[in-house]
Amino acid sequence: MKAYVYGTNGAEISEVAKPSPKGTQVLVKVHACGLNRADLGMTKGHVHGAAGGVGTVLGMEWAGEVAELGPDAKGVAVGDKIMGSGGAAFAEYTLADHGRLFRAPSNMNFEEAATLPVALATMHNAVVTSGALQPGQTVLIQGASSGVGLMAMQIAKLKGAKLVIGSSTDAMRRGRLKEFGADLAIDSSDPGWVDQVLKATNGEGVDLIVDQVSGKVANQNLAATKVKGRIVNVGRLGGTHADFNFDLHAARRINYIGVTFRTRTIEEIREIFDEVRKDIWGAVEARKLQLPIDKVYPFAEIGKAFEHMEANKHLGKIVVAL
Repeated sequence: MKAYVYGTNGAEISEVAKPSPKGTQVLVKVHACGLNRADLGMTKGHVHGAAGGVGTVLGMEWAGEVAELGPDAKGVAVGDKIMGSGGAAFAEYTLADHGRLFRAPSNMNFEEAATLPVALATMHNAVVTSGALQPGQTVLIQGASSGVGLMAMQIAKLKGAKLVIGSSTDAMRRGRLKEFGADLAIDSSDPGWVDQVLKATNGEGVDLIVDQVSGKVANQNLAATKVKGRIVNVGRLGGTHADFNFDLHAARRINYIGVTFRTRTIEEIREIFDEVRKDIWGAVEARKLQLPIDKVYPFAEIGKAFEHMEANKHLGKIVVAL
């Protein structure tokens, strides 16, 4: 089968063996894939968690149909329309654990469904489970114009946040954040953004920051969070290392929480998917939680899709159709 593989000459479409499902695995005939920032790094040979390097079939998000079941797989049947996440997604067939997928709603096509699994699982966990957002609270999403950021704002609104603030350093994307739930859009490269947040929250700061940037905004985040507030760190777009004001962290008694899928067990990931199904799936089916598709590329042009992502001018998801 055809797959997008990182090799000694970089990432390219290659012929690889079709996988077979074992245990709780499901074999999926892939119809569409969503691109994510981690994929872009892996096309350059970077490792993401335990995955990456020469010989790796790239990709982590897809929509398709169940083609075959492992002997212990439950909850789906051959022919079911599904979407999910896991490694080796950029291929004609991929494997997924039976607990790491969703049934694709009947009112979505495969391209639309492929935009959702990573964003739903990541941001429901960050905003609701780890972030403990309660109705009437205030939230700031750092890096809000990314696909997962757009989803975070929508989930926050759905769960009753009274004020949702989104950040983007790009003026065009910042101007569109209100379409996805932002009451206030800020530029985190503007030195005065903390003052804007404090003004919007009567000088207190927000209850919750979901931070996809970290790095250079780490100390500003502390200043923009209210006493006894929470910061959930889900990314490092601003760098993996930075100065950190431990005294300010202690003085404001902030609960600083780190989350990632890279070190989670399959049991923990299954639980996250279960929580999404139980808590917000009705909103997904009603199309209250959805992401814009910036552009769809045929699989043969997947390299161009990554060039488009690297140009960093898109809003929403870039999708590859098989």
